[in-house]
Amino acid sequence: MRKFSVRPAITLRGRKFKGLRGWAGKPLHPPFTDFPIAAYVLAAVFDVISVVGGSSHPWAREFFHAGTYVFIGGAAVSLLAALTGWRDWRTSSEPGNQARRTINTHAVIMITVTALALADIAWRLDKYHSVSCTPVGLMVLSALVAALVSLGATYGGTLVFDYGFNVETAGDHPVWHTSETDVFPGDK
Repeated sequence: MRKFSVRPAITLRGRKFKGLRGWAGKPLHPPFTDFPIAAYVLAAVFDVISVVGGSSHPWAREFFHAGTYVFIGGAAVSLLAALTGWRDWRTSSEPGNQARRTINTHAVIMITVTALALADIAWRLDKYHSVSCTPVGLMVLSALVAALVSLGATYGGTLVFDYGFNVETAGDHPVWHTSETDVFPGDK
């Protein structure tokens, strides 16, 4: 009996292209969210380490600089996440239901995260060459961004895993039947 199935999961064959939403079964928004979430949490950890190290340790500045680069990378990718999320909101949900209200909550949290992340980056760039460790206020802001992005991700996870938002599955799909043959998207 075969132990692995590789090609059906990575193929675009048989998948309908849906513009900014991605392809049927391969939406663009979820993968674009992973990097900013990890980046903001990691940058907050770097800031805590930097503050703990203080100005007497040269490596504290290195952690501040690393946090700056990670925050900038996270913010850059979050623009793609926001664009694809907006498209999902606009085309995949109807006003007046619980899913849409959850989407709105998720969106407001993530827009707040983006605004705070941009403020964080501006502060970092202003202090980039003049501080020997992360300023305490900046560490607090980074921790707030990390906490909020985690909360926002929880709402996003609820949309996918609890509500099945934009998940294209079939209850009795052939992939769950014992077989040596892989089923590709669009196959019956």
